[in-house]
Amino acid sequence: MGQPNPVAVLDKAVAILRAVADEPASLAELVTRTGLPRATAHRLAVALEGHRLVQRSPDGAWVPGPALAELGRSGAGLAEVAGRHLVALRDSSGESSQFYVREGGTRVCVAAAERTSGLRDTVPVGARLPMTAGSAAHALLAFAPAEEVTRLLPNASFTARTLLDVRRRGWAHSIAEREPGVASLSAPVRSPSGTVLGAVSISGPVERLGRRPSPELISAVLDASTAISRAAR
Repeated sequence: MGQPNPVAVLDKAVAILRAVADEPASLAELVTRTGLPRATAHRLAVALEGHRLVQRSPDGAWVPGPALAELGRSGAGLAEVAGRHLVALRDSSGESSQFYVREGGTRVCVAAAERTSGLRDTVPVGARLPMTAGSAAHALLAFAPAEEVTRLLPNASFTARTLLDVRRRGWAHSIAEREPGVASLSAPVRSPSGTVLGAVSISGPVERLGRRPSPELISAVLDASTAISRAAR
């Protein structure tokens, strides 16, 4: 038996992506829209899901994945947009601010605005942190496909209930998960279609951020999230 034609496989994968571009698709709808055999459509959809190019909605339908939005705009462009708003967030909150994007099992800091004086939590641009600790990880993972959550939770410093709370209220808070004495507050940043592009965050000593974030800090982070989402369109 001959080897599969790579170009033909690519064509079929693109057909899957086009099939979910405008509206969610069940496996049966993928087969109808692409004309592919059921087994082939399922195999390619699962492979694309592994690369985060498609994902499954809570009801099991296939929808565009977050990697499509990330590829659609350069990481540098998104980082530049986020960076402008991080300065305003730092100034309004008095704490260091960061913007993270997810890459598999890690989150990468692509933009940051550091507190200029006093005790601060410094996260350099380019730093890779785990998806198993910290409020930015909560904000990114709370809206990820269930299979990815299940895979990461056994080693996480938080629980499924933590992620449920994030989905309900729209922001995340952590205390000493990533580093002793450090607290953080984060919110997801979304594309117009609702795909999570990244997470905006502030971090600093627990003594300043508090064990329960103030309404003012929550509002500052949510305002920054909204501003970055609008600017990234």
